[in-house]
Amino acid sequence: MFDDSLLDDPAAVQRADRRRELLALAGAGARIRIALRRADAAGVNALDPDGRPRAVLVAGHGGVLTAAGVLAALALPSCQVWPLPPADARPGGYAFTDGETWQLPGWANALDLIVVASAGGREGGLINLAEQAYARGCAIAVIAPEGSELFEAALQVRALPLPFEPSAVEPDGTDAEPDLPAEDPAALWAFLAPLLTLADRIGAAQLAPGSLEAAADRLDEVAVRCRPDAQSYDNPAKSLAARLAETVPLLWSEGAPAAAAGERFAAALADRAGLPALAARLPQALTAHRGMFTGRLGAGADPDDFFRDRVDEPVPLQLQVLMLRHTPGVAELEQPGWPVARARRLAAAHEVRCTEHASSLEDPVQALAELIGLTDFAAVYLGLATRS
Repeated sequence: MFDDSLLDDPAAVQRADRRRELLALAGAGARIRIALRRADAAGVNALDPDGRPRAVLVAGHGGVLTAAGVLAALALPSCQVWPLPPADARPGGYAFTDGETWQLPGWANALDLIVVASAGGREGGLINLAEQAYARGCAIAVIAPEGSELFEAALQVRALPLPFEPSAVEPDGTDAEPDLPAEDPAALWAFLAPLLTLADRIGAAQLAPGSLEAAADRLDEVAVRCRPDAQSYDNPAKSLAARLAETVPLLWSEGAPAAAAGERFAAALADRAGLPALAARLPQALTAHRGMFTGRLGAGADPDDFFRDRVDEPVPLQLQVLMLRHTPGVAELEQPGWPVARARRLAAAHEVRCTEHASSLEDPVQALAELIGLTDFAAVYLGLATRS
Protein backbone atom coordinates (compact mmCIF):
# COMPACT_ATOMS: atom_id res chain seq x y z
CA MET A 1 0.00 0.00 0.00
CA PHE A 2 1.10 3.55 -0.73
CA ASP A 3 1.72 5.63 2.41
CA ASP A 4 1.41 9.23 1.26
CA SER A 5 1.94 10.56 4.79
CA LEU A 6 5.55 9.34 4.70
CA LEU A 7 6.47 11.71 1.88
CA ASP A 8 5.78 14.79 4.02
CA ASP A 9 7.82 13.48 6.95
CA PRO A 10 11.51 14.12 6.09
CA ALA A 11 12.73 12.03 9.04
CA ALA A 12 10.59 9.07 7.94
CA VAL A 13 11.84 9.45 4.35
CA GLN A 14 15.43 9.36 5.57
CA ARG A 15 14.81 6.25 7.66
CA ALA A 16 13.09 4.50 4.75
CA ASP A 17 15.84 5.38 2.28
CA ARG A 18 18.30 2.76 3.49
CA ARG A 19 19.93 2.59 0.07
CA ARG A 20 20.44 6.37 0.19
CA GLU A 21 19.06 6.70 -3.30
CA LEU A 22 17.86 10.28 -2.76
CA LEU A 23 21.34 11.33 -1.69
CA ALA A 24 22.81 9.64 -4.76
CA LEU A 25 20.37 11.46 -7.04
CA ALA A 26 21.20 14.77 -5.36
CA GLY A 27 24.80 14.24 -6.47
CA ALA A 28 23.98 13.48 -10.13
CA GLY A 29 25.19 16.89 -11.29
CA ALA A 30 28.47 16.39 -9.45
CA ARG A 31 28.87 13.00 -11.14
CA ILE A 32 28.75 14.72 -14.54
CA ARG A 33 31.38 17.29 -13.54
CA ILE A 34 33.72 14.64 -12.14
CA ALA A 35 33.27 12.47 -15.23
CA LEU A 36 34.04 15.40 -17.53
CA ARG A 37 37.24 16.23 -15.66
CA ARG A 38 38.40 12.61 -15.74
CA ALA A 39 37.55 12.21 -19.41
CA ASP A 40 39.58 15.31 -20.20
CA ALA A 41 42.50 13.95 -18.17
CA ALA A 42 42.21 10.69 -20.11
CA GLY A 43 42.74 12.58 -23.37
CA VAL A 44 39.26 12.60 -24.94
CA ASN A 45 39.40 16.29 -25.82
CA ALA A 46 42.83 15.82 -27.39
CA LEU A 47 41.64 13.17 -29.86
CA ASP A 48 42.14 13.97 -33.54
CA PRO A 49 39.92 11.43 -35.32
CA ASP A 50 40.21 10.75 -39.03
CA GLY A 51 36.49 10.87 -39.86
CA ARG A 52 33.54 9.61 -37.87
CA PRO A 53 32.85 5.90 -37.32
CA ARG A 54 30.21 4.11 -39.34
CA ALA A 55 28.54 2.88 -36.14
CA VAL A 56 28.99 3.12 -32.38
CA LEU A 57 28.21 -0.06 -30.44
CA VAL A 58 27.75 0.36 -26.67
CA ALA A 59 27.97 -2.80 -24.57
CA GLY A 60 26.93 -3.22 -20.95
CA HIS A 61 23.74 -3.45 -18.91
CA GLY A 62 21.49 -1.23 -16.81
CA GLY A 63 22.48 2.42 -16.98
CA VAL A 64 24.97 1.70 -19.77
CA LEU A 65 22.18 0.65 -22.13
CA THR A 66 20.12 3.66 -21.10
CA ALA A 67 23.11 5.87 -21.95
CA ALA A 68 23.34 4.10 -25.31
CA GLY A 69 19.66 4.88 -25.94
CA VAL A 70 20.28 8.55 -25.15
CA LEU A 71 23.23 8.64 -27.54
CA ALA A 72 21.10 6.99 -30.22
CA ALA A 73 18.53 9.79 -29.78
CA LEU A 74 21.20 12.49 -30.11
CA ALA A 75 23.47 10.92 -32.75
CA LEU A 76 23.83 12.35 -36.22
CA PRO A 77 21.92 10.47 -38.95
CA SER A 78 25.19 9.46 -40.62
CA CYS A 79 26.28 7.43 -37.58
CA GLN A 80 24.23 4.55 -36.22
CA VAL A 81 24.24 3.70 -32.50
CA TRP A 82 23.64 0.11 -31.41
CA PRO A 83 23.13 -0.88 -27.75
CA LEU A 84 24.63 -4.32 -27.06
CA PRO A 85 22.89 -6.06 -24.14
CA PRO A 86 24.13 -9.45 -22.88
CA ALA A 87 23.47 -12.21 -25.39
CA ASP A 88 22.82 -14.94 -22.85
CA ALA A 89 23.86 -16.26 -19.45
CA ARG A 90 25.40 -19.63 -18.73
CA PRO A 91 23.37 -21.80 -16.31
CA GLY A 92 24.58 -21.17 -12.79
CA GLY A 93 26.49 -18.06 -13.83
CA TYR A 94 26.78 -15.29 -11.24
CA ALA A 95 24.72 -12.24 -12.17
CA PHE A 96 26.71 -9.26 -13.45
CA THR A 97 30.07 -11.04 -13.40
CA ASP A 98 31.03 -13.93 -15.68
CA GLY A 99 27.53 -15.32 -16.20
CA GLU A 100 26.76 -13.03 -19.15
CA THR A 101 28.20 -13.00 -22.63
CA TRP A 102 28.27 -10.29 -25.27
CA GLN A 103 28.64 -10.91 -28.99
CA LEU A 104 29.65 -8.48 -31.72
CA PRO A 105 27.41 -8.46 -34.80
CA GLY A 106 28.98 -10.11 -37.80
CA TRP A 107 29.36 -6.83 -39.72
CA ALA A 108 31.40 -5.00 -37.05
CA ASN A 109 34.91 -4.17 -38.25
CA ALA A 110 37.54 -1.44 -38.39
CA LEU A 111 34.96 1.14 -39.49
CA ASP A 112 33.18 0.94 -36.14
CA LEU A 113 33.72 2.07 -32.55
CA ILE A 114 33.01 -0.30 -29.66
CA VAL A 115 32.36 1.25 -26.24
CA VAL A 116 32.49 -1.25 -23.37
CA ALA A 117 31.22 0.11 -20.05
CA SER A 118 30.72 -1.26 -16.56
CA ALA A 119 30.23 0.13 -13.06
CA GLY A 120 32.13 -2.77 -11.51
CA GLY A 121 34.60 -3.72 -14.23
CA ARG A 122 34.51 -7.41 -13.29
CA GLU A 123 32.47 -8.90 -16.14
CA GLY A 124 34.44 -11.52 -18.00
CA GLY A 125 31.96 -11.30 -20.87
CA LEU A 126 32.82 -7.64 -21.46
CA ILE A 127 36.53 -8.39 -21.37
CA ASN A 128 35.97 -11.09 -23.99
CA LEU A 129 33.99 -8.62 -26.08
CA ALA A 130 36.86 -6.13 -26.00
CA GLU A 131 39.17 -8.89 -27.20
CA GLN A 132 36.73 -9.73 -30.02
CA ALA A 133 36.67 -6.09 -31.07
CA TYR A 134 40.47 -5.90 -31.03
CA ALA A 135 40.73 -9.00 -33.21
CA ARG A 136 38.44 -7.39 -35.80
CA GLY A 137 40.34 -4.11 -35.81
CA CYS A 138 37.57 -2.02 -34.23
CA ALA A 139 38.33 1.19 -32.37
CA ILE A 140 37.64 0.57 -28.68
CA ALA A 141 36.85 2.72 -25.65
CA VAL A 142 36.33 1.35 -22.14
CA ILE A 143 34.47 3.07 -19.29
CA ALA A 144 35.25 1.28 -16.02
CA PRO A 145 36.69 1.96 -12.56
CA GLU A 146 40.44 2.40 -12.48
CA GLY A 147 42.24 -0.74 -11.34
CA SER A 148 39.36 -3.05 -12.32
CA GLU A 149 39.90 -6.09 -14.53
CA LEU A 150 38.09 -4.43 -17.43
CA PHE A 151 40.08 -1.21 -17.10
CA GLU A 152 43.34 -3.18 -17.13
CA ALA A 153 42.16 -5.21 -20.13
CA ALA A 154 41.62 -1.95 -22.02
CA LEU A 155 45.34 -1.34 -21.94
CA GLN A 156 45.98 -4.77 -23.46
CA VAL A 157 43.67 -4.21 -26.44
CA ARG A 158 44.84 -0.63 -27.13
CA ALA A 159 41.53 0.85 -26.07
CA LEU A 160 40.94 4.37 -24.82
CA PRO A 161 40.44 3.90 -21.05
CA LEU A 162 37.92 6.30 -19.51
CA PRO A 163 37.72 6.09 -15.70
CA PHE A 164 34.28 5.54 -14.19
CA GLU A 165 33.78 7.26 -10.85
CA PRO A 166 31.66 5.07 -8.51
CA SER A 167 29.24 6.74 -6.16
CA ALA A 168 30.64 7.94 -2.85
CA VAL A 169 27.24 7.27 -1.23
CA GLU A 170 27.24 4.02 0.71
CA PRO A 171 23.93 2.18 1.36
CA ASP A 172 22.84 1.91 4.99
CA GLY A 173 22.82 -1.82 5.77
CA THR A 174 22.72 -4.81 3.45
CA ASP A 175 20.73 -5.05 0.27
CA ALA A 176 17.61 -7.19 0.29
CA GLU A 177 18.90 -9.03 -2.78
CA PRO A 178 22.67 -9.50 -2.34
CA ASP A 179 22.96 -11.55 -5.54
CA LEU A 180 21.18 -8.82 -7.54
CA PRO A 181 22.17 -5.49 -5.99
CA ALA A 182 20.27 -2.34 -6.90
CA GLU A 183 22.03 -0.12 -9.41
CA ASP A 184 23.27 3.29 -8.34
CA PRO A 185 20.45 5.58 -9.58
CA ALA A 186 22.91 8.30 -10.64
CA ALA A 187 25.28 5.95 -12.48
CA LEU A 188 23.61 6.89 -15.77
CA TRP A 189 25.23 10.33 -15.69
CA ALA A 190 28.67 8.96 -14.88
CA PHE A 191 28.39 6.81 -18.02
CA LEU A 192 26.63 9.37 -20.20
CA ALA A 193 29.07 12.27 -19.67
CA PRO A 194 32.18 10.53 -21.09
CA LEU A 195 30.12 8.73 -23.74
CA LEU A 196 28.61 11.95 -25.12
CA THR A 197 31.94 13.77 -24.85
CA LEU A 198 33.60 11.03 -26.89
CA ALA A 199 30.75 10.95 -29.42
CA ASP A 200 30.94 14.71 -29.86
CA ARG A 201 34.71 14.59 -30.36
CA ILE A 202 34.61 11.87 -33.02
CA GLY A 203 31.69 13.43 -34.89
CA ALA A 204 29.03 10.85 -33.96
CA ALA A 205 26.97 13.53 -32.20
CA GLN A 206 27.02 17.30 -32.10
CA LEU A 207 26.58 18.88 -28.66
CA ALA A 208 26.16 22.55 -27.97
CA PRO A 209 29.22 24.07 -26.22
CA GLY A 210 28.93 23.59 -22.46
CA SER A 211 25.89 21.34 -22.88
CA LEU A 212 26.90 18.74 -20.31
CA GLU A 213 28.01 21.35 -17.78
CA ALA A 214 24.61 23.05 -18.16
CA ALA A 215 22.89 19.65 -17.76
CA ALA A 216 24.74 19.23 -14.45
CA ASP A 217 23.37 22.60 -13.34
CA ARG A 218 19.85 21.49 -14.33
CA LEU A 219 20.21 18.34 -12.24
CA ASP A 220 21.26 20.47 -9.27
CA GLU A 221 18.14 22.60 -9.73
CA VAL A 222 15.93 19.50 -9.88
CA ALA A 223 17.57 18.15 -6.71
CA VAL A 224 16.70 21.38 -4.87
CA ARG A 225 13.06 21.32 -6.02
CA CYS A 226 12.69 17.61 -5.23
CA ARG A 227 14.57 17.55 -1.90
CA PRO A 228 13.08 15.40 0.89
CA ASP A 229 12.12 18.36 3.12
CA ALA A 230 10.03 20.01 0.38
CA GLN A 231 6.33 19.33 0.97
CA SER A 232 4.35 17.41 -1.65
CA TYR A 233 2.43 20.49 -2.84
CA ASP A 234 5.76 22.15 -3.70
CA ASN A 235 7.72 19.06 -4.74
CA PRO A 236 6.94 17.88 -8.31
CA ALA A 237 8.55 14.46 -7.76
CA LYS A 238 6.45 13.70 -4.67
CA SER A 239 3.31 14.91 -6.45
CA LEU A 240 4.07 12.70 -9.44
CA ALA A 241 4.76 9.69 -7.19
CA ALA A 242 1.39 10.15 -5.49
CA ARG A 243 -0.39 10.35 -8.84
CA LEU A 244 1.20 7.13 -10.08
CA ALA A 245 0.61 5.14 -6.89
CA GLU A 246 -1.68 2.14 -7.35
CA THR A 247 -2.10 2.79 -11.08
CA VAL A 248 -0.89 1.26 -14.32
CA PRO A 249 1.14 4.11 -15.87
CA LEU A 250 1.20 4.70 -19.61
CA LEU A 251 4.30 6.79 -20.31
CA TRP A 252 3.78 8.64 -23.58
CA SER A 253 6.51 10.83 -25.03
CA GLU A 254 6.88 13.57 -27.60
CA GLY A 255 10.41 14.19 -28.90
CA ALA A 256 13.59 12.11 -28.76
CA PRO A 257 14.83 13.29 -25.32
CA ALA A 258 11.39 12.71 -23.82
CA ALA A 259 11.29 9.21 -25.34
CA ALA A 260 14.62 8.38 -23.70
CA ALA A 261 13.29 9.76 -20.41
CA GLY A 262 10.14 7.64 -20.74
CA GLU A 263 12.11 4.43 -21.27
CA ARG A 264 14.31 5.33 -18.31
CA PHE A 265 11.28 6.05 -16.12
CA ALA A 266 9.65 2.72 -16.97
CA ALA A 267 12.81 0.89 -15.92
CA ALA A 268 13.15 3.01 -12.76
CA LEU A 269 9.54 2.39 -11.71
CA ALA A 270 10.03 -1.37 -12.05
CA ASP A 271 13.37 -1.34 -10.21
CA ARG A 272 12.73 1.26 -7.49
CA ALA A 273 9.00 0.88 -6.89
CA GLY A 274 8.07 -2.54 -8.27
CA LEU A 275 5.54 -0.87 -10.56
CA PRO A 276 5.16 -2.05 -14.17
CA ALA A 277 4.70 0.72 -16.72
CA LEU A 278 4.36 0.87 -20.49
CA ALA A 279 6.39 3.42 -22.46
CA ALA A 280 5.73 4.45 -26.06
CA ARG A 281 6.20 7.46 -28.34
CA LEU A 282 3.40 9.55 -29.73
CA PRO A 283 1.60 9.08 -32.05
CA GLN A 284 2.37 5.33 -32.07
CA ALA A 285 1.27 5.07 -28.43
CA LEU A 286 -2.31 5.91 -29.41
CA THR A 287 -2.51 2.70 -31.41
CA ALA A 288 -0.24 0.52 -29.28
CA HIS A 289 -2.10 1.24 -26.02
CA ARG A 290 -5.60 1.77 -27.39
CA GLY A 291 -6.85 -1.55 -26.05
CA MET A 292 -5.91 -0.56 -22.50
CA PHE A 293 -8.67 2.07 -22.46
CA THR A 294 -11.47 -0.29 -23.40
CA GLY A 295 -10.65 -2.84 -20.68
CA ARG A 296 -11.36 -2.77 -16.96
CA LEU A 297 -8.37 -0.52 -16.23
CA GLY A 298 -9.73 2.28 -18.35
CA ALA A 299 -13.16 2.48 -16.76
CA GLY A 300 -13.74 5.77 -15.00
CA ALA A 301 -16.39 4.32 -12.71
CA ASP A 302 -17.19 0.92 -11.24
CA PRO A 303 -20.15 -0.53 -13.15
CA ASP A 304 -20.99 -2.90 -10.26
CA ASP A 305 -23.53 -2.22 -7.55
CA PHE A 306 -23.05 1.39 -6.48
CA PHE A 307 -24.24 0.72 -2.92
CA ARG A 308 -21.91 -2.23 -2.24
CA ASP A 309 -19.72 -1.77 0.85
CA ARG A 310 -16.13 -1.43 -0.44
CA VAL A 311 -14.37 -0.43 2.80
CA ASP A 312 -12.42 -3.68 3.09
CA GLU A 313 -11.76 -4.05 -0.63
CA PRO A 314 -8.37 -3.13 -2.16
CA VAL A 315 -8.18 0.02 -4.25
CA PRO A 316 -8.77 -1.05 -7.87
CA LEU A 317 -5.97 -0.35 -10.31
CA GLN A 318 -6.67 2.23 -12.97
CA LEU A 319 -4.74 3.70 -15.85
CA GLN A 320 -2.69 6.88 -15.48
CA VAL A 321 -1.33 8.61 -18.57
CA LEU A 322 1.89 10.56 -18.13
CA MET A 323 3.00 12.59 -21.12
CA LEU A 324 6.67 13.57 -21.17
CA ARG A 325 7.31 16.21 -23.82
CA HIS A 326 10.26 18.03 -25.32
CA THR A 327 8.88 21.16 -26.94
CA PRO A 328 11.87 23.40 -27.70
CA GLY A 329 10.90 27.02 -28.04
CA VAL A 330 7.18 26.32 -27.64
CA ALA A 331 5.30 28.36 -25.05
CA GLU A 332 3.05 26.57 -22.58
CA LEU A 333 -0.13 28.16 -23.99
CA GLU A 334 0.57 27.47 -27.67
CA GLN A 335 -1.62 24.98 -29.49
CA PRO A 336 -0.17 21.45 -29.15
CA GLY A 337 0.35 19.14 -32.10
CA TRP A 338 -2.38 16.71 -33.07
CA PRO A 339 -0.90 13.66 -31.30
CA VAL A 340 -0.89 15.46 -27.93
CA ALA A 341 -4.37 16.89 -28.47
CA ARG A 342 -5.69 13.47 -29.49
CA ALA A 343 -4.02 11.86 -26.48
CA ARG A 344 -5.74 14.33 -24.16
CA ARG A 345 -9.11 13.63 -25.79
CA LEU A 346 -8.63 9.86 -25.53
CA ALA A 347 -7.82 10.06 -21.83
CA ALA A 348 -10.73 12.42 -21.14
CA ALA A 349 -13.19 10.25 -23.08
CA HIS A 350 -12.36 7.27 -20.85
CA GLU A 351 -12.06 9.27 -17.62
CA VAL A 352 -8.37 8.43 -17.29
CA ARG A 353 -6.17 10.91 -15.47
CA CYS A 354 -3.56 12.56 -17.67
CA THR A 355 -0.48 14.32 -16.29
CA GLU A 356 2.03 16.22 -18.40
CA HIS A 357 5.61 17.30 -17.81
CA ALA A 358 7.32 19.24 -20.59
CA SER A 359 10.72 20.81 -21.13
CA SER A 360 10.92 23.76 -23.52
CA LEU A 361 14.71 23.95 -23.38
CA GLU A 362 16.35 24.10 -26.80
CA ASP A 363 19.32 21.93 -25.79
CA PRO A 364 18.23 18.25 -25.83
CA VAL A 365 20.84 17.28 -23.22
CA GLN A 366 19.52 19.86 -20.76
CA ALA A 367 15.94 18.81 -21.52
CA LEU A 368 16.93 15.22 -20.86
CA ALA A 369 18.43 16.19 -17.49
CA GLU A 370 15.26 18.08 -16.57
CA LEU A 371 12.94 15.19 -17.41
CA ILE A 372 15.07 12.32 -16.13
CA GLY A 373 15.99 14.22 -12.98
CA LEU A 374 12.32 14.66 -12.08
CA THR A 375 11.23 11.12 -12.94
CA ASP A 376 14.18 9.49 -11.16
CA PHE A 377 13.22 11.27 -7.93
CA ALA A 378 9.57 10.32 -8.44
CA ALA A 379 10.44 6.63 -8.85
CA VAL A 380 12.48 6.65 -5.63
CA TYR A 381 9.78 8.47 -3.63
CA LEU A 382 7.14 6.05 -4.91
CA GLY A 383 9.32 3.10 -3.92
CA LEU A 384 9.97 4.47 -0.43
CA ALA A 385 6.29 5.18 0.24
CA THR A 386 5.28 1.76 -1.08
CA ARG A 387 7.94 -0.31 0.69
CA SER A 388 7.26 1.33 4.04
